[in-house]
Formats: sequence, C-alpha cells, structure tokens
Amino acid sequence: MWDKVQESIAFLKDKTHGFEPEYGIILGSGLGGFADDITIEYTIEYKDIPHFPVSTVEGHKGALLFGTIGTKKVMAMQGRFHYYEGYTMKEVTFPVRVMKFLGINKVIVSNASGGVNPGFKVGDVMMIKDHINMMPDHPLRGKNDERFGPRFLNMSEPYCRKMMAKATEIAQNLNFELKTGVYLALQGPTFETLAEYRMVKAIGADCVGMSTVPEVIVARHMDMDCFGVSVITDMGDEANINEVNHEEVLLAAQKAEPHVRDLIRNFILEY
Repeated sequence: MWDKVQESIAFLKDKTHGFEPEYGIILGSGLGGFADDITIEYTIEYKDIPHFPVSTVEGHKGALLFGTIGTKKVMAMQGRFHYYEGYTMKEVTFPVRVMKFLGINKVIVSNASGGVNPGFKVGDVMMIKDHINMMPDHPLRGKNDERFGPRFLNMSEPYCRKMMAKATEIAQNLNFELKTGVYLALQGPTFETLAEYRMVKAIGADCVGMSTVPEVIVARHMDMDCFGVSVITDMGDEANINEVNHEEVLLAAQKAEPHVRDLIRNFILEY
C-alpha cells in the first residue's frame, strides 16, 4: 500500500507541478456540479492515475480536480468508489491515503442517503454528526502500517466538532435549514427493505447510505479532520418506498445541490 500511494503521489505532483491542496472534497451522487465552483487548474482522470480505481456508477464522473476556491487550494474527487462495485475497502479508500500525502488535512465528504427520521423530507441537507458502520468489511482490517496511522483508532470524534459549528453558523447566515443526524452505512447496492429502514431507525440513525464511512475511518486513521453532509434523496417509509430508484435519487440530489454547493463553498472560504 505504501509504495502504491507514493507512486500515485509522485504522478500527481508531476502532473500538477507540485500543487499543494489544503482541502480534499469527495463529491457524492448527483453533487458533481460543485466542480463549477472551483477555479480548476488541473483535471486528471482516474484511469490515468497509477493504482486508482475507476468509477462505475452513474453520477460519478471519475476525475480529480485541482484548483482554488477563493484563495484556498482544493482537490476534489468528482466521483467516488463503493464497496458494492466490487472493490476492496483498501481500494475504496485509496484516494484518501493519497490526499494525506499530498498535504491535505481537511476532508469534506458528501453523499445521497435515504432518510428514516420522520422530521426529514426529500431534499433536506443533513450534517453528519456521527455514523454507524454496518458494512461487512473494515478498511483498517489486516496488517497495520504505522506510517499511515495507529493499529487501534479512537473514533469518538469522526466528524470535527469545530467544523460542524462553523457549518451551522454558515447555514444560518445563508438562511437555510441544515439538519443534523447520524448516518448509517450498509453495503448496498440494493435500496433497503421496509424492515431494514425500520432497523436503521431503531438503532439510532437518521439516514442510511452506501458510502462515506470507510473514507472517514481512513481519514481519521491519518489524523485528518472530517466534515460530512448527506442529501436526503428518499424517505424509507411505506408512503415513499415504491418510488426509490437511482434516477429519482440523482434527481433529488441535483435539486438540493445549490444548497450543498453554497454551504461547502462558503465553508471553505471561511474556515
């Protein structure tokens, strides 16, 4: 893993002439339009980067974007990787390893998720305050390389409280309601049954999805601060479950995208 990460880093530094991003941004389903908010200096497709996986899901374009938002240098993943695509957890989280050694210490993750909190509705944006990992594999499973991080990782603060406080302030200034809740990760790729949605709610989550948690675990393994948002693209209840499909998820994410873009753009400018 170490050698592969270093090869990817050497390639990217050469292609970007030593560009040193401060923020790493992982854009989820239907949120790729945030690329328009970046003054892009370099675009590098995943397929050209040594050891990088390639996105296979609609709504995930598959490129690294290097550029600026105001005076802040950022690297954005326009499309992420999922365990359900057949990748190992180490492959899913490989780009986060690369982020760290490009100089990134702040990670912003976004996703589309199914809501189970009755106070939520389709189109809401939820700040992730904590998560529940119910995926069948773990990105830190196996021999630990101390050059990346510790064998046993404290996960008491997966999402940075200071970042959450700043995002709350920004949302208030933008005059839109930012929900807060717990995200639960399942393997996918099936959407949940009604019984599974009820389970998600019963064990303390507010929404459920198929991503994000592995990336955050690996980011925290390397002592990177994380901030996450979920767009509620469907509701897991009897009234709405028959409407759930990938096209509807993408459509709902795209409708909420302006709010997410405003939040992330202002967050990066101000934090």
